[in-house]
Amino acid sequence: MRIAVFGAGGVGAYFGWRLLRAGEDVFFIARGAHLEALSTRGLRMDTLDGQSVLEQVQATDDPSKIGPVDAVLLGVKTWQVAEAANAMRPLIGENTFVAPLLNGVEAPSELARALGREHVLGGLCYIVSLLLGPGHVKHAGLEPRIRFGELDNPRSERAEKLLAAFTKAGVNADIPEDIHAAMWEKFLFIASLSGVAAVTRAPAGTLRSIPESRKMLEEVIAEIEKVARARGIGLKDDAVGATLSLIDNLPAQATTSMQRDIMAGRPSELAAHNGAVMRIGLEVGVQTPVNSFIYSSLLPLELRARGEVEFPLNPT
Repeated sequence: MRIAVFGAGGVGAYFGWRLLRAGEDVFFIARGAHLEALSTRGLRMDTLDGQSVLEQVQATDDPSKIGPVDAVLLGVKTWQVAEAANAMRPLIGENTFVAPLLNGVEAPSELARALGREHVLGGLCYIVSLLLGPGHVKHAGLEPRIRFGELDNPRSERAEKLLAAFTKAGVNADIPEDIHAAMWEKFLFIASLSGVAAVTRAPAGTLRSIPESRKMLEEVIAEIEKVARARGIGLKDDAVGATLSLIDNLPAQATTSMQRDIMAGRPSELAAHNGAVMRIGLEVGVQTPVNSFIYSSLLPLELRARGEVEFPLNPT
């Protein structure tokens, strides 16, 4: 397949690397020092089994130099979706589809409004990976898993083709019966862990072992489940227990990208995580006090990172 990875950070670069090693025709859309490193030195990947370097990869910051592809794997941050959708238009041919690998549950709708519903799949992934430096990615935890499917859930030839590519690459991939339920199941995990981890500034092993922070985690998950069910999402009966089990089996030092961004003073996905729980909760008539507390507690740091307010982090 001819595949573009739009947003070649920790997630996009990892899955693009797997596909490229399996013989697919992969293009990385990146910028700045990361693009320069990919273009001149290739992609360095630290895995749980060692290190691998692909010395030659196809990378550019100009999608028009690539032209239409079969599939676009979208790996940008949630607040960058609108900008990315506009920038990727040269990649979109008559039969091209975009599979978002983002956190949150709202990206497919946003992409569909910009590009047309016929060009969008639902998608998600599970992986702990991060960009260590230009051209250098580390897979730090979780067995990589990717899930995608048509927004109205029929199994399609194009989704099957992408599934075959990932299967050939040795990636745990599947097309769920209900992509929306699958996305919300991931949302239970990432929004709860990201919110509690960001507000406590603690890694997964610490926050899950302290009774008070674990209780907060359980309450956040329960609120998200109520919002999902009120919205008509067909979550499995054991969705909450499965989420807690997943968190309990993370490496003790695991952190989330939202947590790392907030701690580093960068813009984060707060609005698409706990903010989205609040927003959708209001729409469906479900109160979300713990998610609201987390969002309100982190909002000053978020606005500071975006240059909307100013205050010292260490006042004297």
